[in-house]
Amino acid sequence: MKAIWNNEIIASSDNTVVVEGNHYFPPASLTMQYFKPSDKHTVCPWKGTASYYDVEVNGKANKDAAWFYPDTKSAADNIKGYVAFWRGVDVVEG
Repeated sequence: MKAIWNNEIIASSDNTVVVEGNHYFPPASLTMQYFKPSDKHTVCPWKGTASYYDVEVNGKANKDAAWFYPDTKSAADNIKGYVAFWRGVDVVEG
């Protein structure tokens, strides 16, 4: 799977984990130069507290376009630290 935004591959992995229709990418599969920590946090009752990244590619920013769970509840241990995308980031096979 590949995550693409602003014509750049920002993550690529053969080992994503699908939860609730979202592909979660292993942390090592991200091209970290495109990710900036965000102050946003949300809470999922069964996964825990999510943290977010802004995605910045070629001078364009996509605020809070990626999220992850740094400390999961036990039911979501399989995605601890893994990153998922929304807000116009295309996740495609490839």
